[in-house]
Amino acid sequence: MALHLTWVLGFGLLGNVISCLVCLAPLPTFYQIFKKKTSQGFQSIPYVIALFSAMLWLYYALFKEDAILLITINSFTFFMEIGYIVMYLFYATKKDRILTFKLLLLFNVFGFGLICVLTRFLTQRQKRVQVLGWICMTFSLCVFVAPLFIVRKVIRTKSVEFMPFSLSFFLTLSAVMWFFYGFLKKDQFVAIPNILGLLFGILQMVLYMIYRNSKKVVVAEPKLQLELSEHVLDLEKLGATICSEIAIVIPRLIDGGDGIIEDQNAKEQAKEIVKAMDVTKKL
Repeated sequence: MALHLTWVLGFGLLGNVISCLVCLAPLPTFYQIFKKKTSQGFQSIPYVIALFSAMLWLYYALFKEDAILLITINSFTFFMEIGYIVMYLFYATKKDRILTFKLLLLFNVFGFGLICVLTRFLTQRQKRVQVLGWICMTFSLCVFVAPLFIVRKVIRTKSVEFMPFSLSFFLTLSAVMWFFYGFLKKDQFVAIPNILGLLFGILQMVLYMIYRNSKKVVVAEPKLQLELSEHVLDLEKLGATICSEIAIVIPRLIDGGDGIIEDQNAKEQAKEIVKAMDVTKKL
């Protein structure tokens, strides 16, 4: 029993330390924002979502017995995300500031407030823990699925520019620690999401090893691809009609001077090509 508690405490403490390092990862980004006095086009969505997640897990841990390690890490995350968002709002453009306020109202005020009210008045203590656990687990699974967009971008561009190895490594290590913490505590709501986090973390590291030295591939935007396909379709529709109307003109010296005259041989060859195309289409 004592050994079991020691393992639980060990994994919980390691999970706290590694999660704190992950939470501190955006500090260089915000240092650049502070230095340049602009948000530089960065989005506030990750920080709003991280704050919402910390608030959910804190609320869950308050009703869960012996969950002090969940309270410590999510309290740290809560205050760090508050600091990130405040700095972001200070240096963001008016448009980004308005969007951030809307996200905060949607997730952290109305969303979290609705969850608090419904679970507080419609559930009893033990049932409340179960309901909050399912909510936290569902939200965590959705958050862990988010890296799939980065994975897709890495595969398309063959570039790991937006997927640093160190961050993927620490996220994977954090998932391992919290999985064993939840498994040993028999807390399925902590263990299950981190299985997915572990799998995605391993996938990201494997992709990094595959594409770390690859040459970046520039992928055309969908709009440009659509325009190109439309031009191809237009040429196919016009077909031989355009070809038959073209007067082929080849630059050639005229006796006694420079000039451009129509090459009759080339024109006859063009007519023969058009006839061949018509025959091919009929076949």
